[in-house]
Amino acid sequence: RLAIALGIATLQICFAQSKTTAPYYELRTCWANEGKLPMLLDLFKNHTMQRFEKHGMKNIGYWVPLDNKENKLVYLLAYPSAEAREKSWKAFGKDPAWKKAQILTDANGALTSKIESAFFTETDYSPADFTNKPGRVFELRSYTTTPYNLGLLNARFRNHTLALFAKHGMSNLLYMTSIEKDNNLIYFLGHASPEAAKESFAKFVTDPEWIKARDASETLAKGSILVGIVSEFLIPVDFSPWK
Repeated sequence: RLAIALGIATLQICFAQSKTTAPYYELRTCWANEGKLPMLLDLFKNHTMQRFEKHGMKNIGYWVPLDNKENKLVYLLAYPSAEAREKSWKAFGKDPAWKKAQILTDANGALTSKIESAFFTETDYSPADFTNKPGRVFELRSYTTTPYNLGLLNARFRNHTLALFAKHGMSNLLYMTSIEKDNNLIYFLGHASPEAAKESFAKFVTDPEWIKARDASETLAKGSILVGIVSEFLIPVDFSPWK
């Protein structure tokens, strides 16, 4: 019965994913040059965020990794649509105030060595919980599925995983699927601490309901539906709207 339910849910989600949904999210990662991360954070806090908002971009959250060996800044923006995103960035790039701030901060060398963007839409089961709880850590998890099995993964999360995460003390925050890839789900969880996250996941993976749901989805897929999981703990910076 569980396998049948997952199969039906997969079809429902495939139809749901065919619709254009808003908002349109952009997850951006900046790698600061050695010694430049404080200046980069200052630029965002005092200049960039305000210019983003002026040009129609919504600042959702800004984080640095808990173990930030690569001098990264990770942030999430939202737009009404892909077209709105292109319009906003064109206006931002021409903004005289932004150009002046960038010239001043880059005077002693570029702040960043690399910037990457990825684009997402919210899943139909995402709680989109942007309430603030200062002191917690965020966990950003990225799943890559085997071919054609993103629907099965979404069905498993919608019907089982989210409830089990909550049962074991994890906060479901935001779930998104990639616009550019047909096999990628990313999501944010909230934890009291990295240690609390480890304890919660230890209970989750041994929960009989989780094992049953996992086995049912893998029966439908005739094997594992995942080829990779990446997890990173993130700490909100002081100017992040979402904490």
